[in-house]
Amino acid sequence: MIGIVDYGMGNLHSVEKALTKLGGQVQILHDPEQLDVVTALVLPGVGAFDPAMAKLQQGGWVHALKDWDGQNKPLLGICLGLQLLFEGSDEGELPGLGLLAGRVEPLPLMPGEPRPHMGWAPLTSAPPSALFDHQATPVWMYFVHSFAAVPADRSCITALAPYGTNQVVAAVGRGSLQASQFHPEKSGEAGLLLLRRWLQTLPWA
Repeated sequence: MIGIVDYGMGNLHSVEKALTKLGGQVQILHDPEQLDVVTALVLPGVGAFDPAMAKLQQGGWVHALKDWDGQNKPLLGICLGLQLLFEGSDEGELPGLGLLAGRVEPLPLMPGEPRPHMGWAPLTSAPPSALFDHQATPVWMYFVHSFAAVPADRSCITALAPYGTNQVVAAVGRGSLQASQFHPEKSGEAGLLLLRRWLQTLPWA
C-alpha cells in the first residue's frame, strides 16, 4: 500500500489517480498514525516552503518522515515535496526536513525567462537512478516552480533541466529516497513511465 501524505498543501488526487491507473494501491494519509498500513510514501506539495513546513510540523509529520527515511523506507517527493527534503530554503526561514544536505534557491533572473518557470522542459539524466532511462532521447516533463534545489552533494542529482543558459536540478535520489521537481502526474506518458519505474522499485514489485 502506498500512502500519500495529506498536510493540506499537496496535489493529492491527481497523484492518487496516476498511481491507481498504474495498478498501485493508494491511501491518502491524514495522520502519521496511519503509517503502519503503508509500505511506501509520496510527499506531494504545491505552494510556499514555510507554510508547508509549518503544516508538517503541526501535523506531526516532521518526526515521522525523518523516522521513515531513517528506516530506508521508500519515499517519493514531488515538486515542493522535493524542496522540503533539504535543510532550508531562501523562500522562507523555517528549517526543512534535512533528509538531504543543501538548500533551495530562487531560479536566477534571466532575460526572456519567466519566473515562475511554468511548462514543459526536457530532462538530462544524471546517473545513477532506476527512474530514468539514461540511453533514451531526453523526455519532457511538466514544471511549475520559482525555486530549485542546490544539493551540497551533487551525486544525489538524478536529472537536470534547462532554464535559460543554466541547468537546474529536476530530480534527486539517494537509495529509497527519490524526488522530482517536475510533476510526473501531469507529464503524460513520460510521467506515468517514471511513476511505473518507481513502483517497480518498491519491495513488493
